[in-house]
Amino acid sequence: MLGLDFDLLAGRLREQTAGLAANIDGLDPETRVPTCPKWQVRDLVVHVGAAHRWAAEIIRTDCRVPLPDPSEANPGPPGNWPEWLRIGATLLIDAVRTVGPQAKVWIVATEGPAIFWLRRLLNDTTVHHADSALTAGVEYKLDPGHAADVITEGLQLISYPGAEKLKPEVADLHGTGQTLLWQPEEPGLDGWRITRTPDGVRWEASSEAADVTVSGPVRDLMLMFTGRLPVDGVTGDRALLNHWVTHTAF
Repeated sequence: MLGLDFDLLAGRLREQTAGLAANIDGLDPETRVPTCPKWQVRDLVVHVGAAHRWAAEIIRTDCRVPLPDPSEANPGPPGNWPEWLRIGATLLIDAVRTVGPQAKVWIVATEGPAIFWLRRLLNDTTVHHADSALTAGVEYKLDPGHAADVITEGLQLISYPGAEKLKPEVADLHGTGQTLLWQPEEPGLDGWRITRTPDGVRWEASSEAADVTVSGPVRDLMLMFTGRLPVDGVTGDRALLNHWVTHTAF
């Protein structure tokens, strides 16, 4: 897991952004992104670069800033996109460093530490780095601990009180005790055991048996969890899993 270490998160954000930037460099801006069917390469670039700048402004101004309309973002000519992406990551890192990682800022539904945004945008960028690799047809590698943190943070967001206000589909994940287990193959990594309760999603680090289990390398689990790969390695109630995937796609 990545935790909330500023230097580690900042370094990983630079790394993931640079990887994405390298993958899109030279691609036709109108190339479709297969893992985000409604997007072209330009949409992928604008989403990531604008999100970094948006979070940086929230941190700098200590107030809620409306999410920008992607169509209004201007990343410049395609040849400048890799640098535009890298600058956005630097702006976010610098904003967190300036106010202090533990400074209280708006974090979607309440107040929390500024470093929340560094982790949130790192994991978002990590998934979109995968999108860029799959679009460019190049290899995508990811440290197992980093892949695990993407899943952990995703579950933290889904199970957060009031999550359905931000993602209405989450309301349909309430249940009567149905359980799902995402089980990595790597030694030393716990699984994520999810329980659908009447009050919402609950989860724990556990490998206890569940109604449906998805097993595989943690990098692949992360890509399946975020809807970037078809879900494979399944045992148990496939309909329960399909319902979960449908209502949690990023």
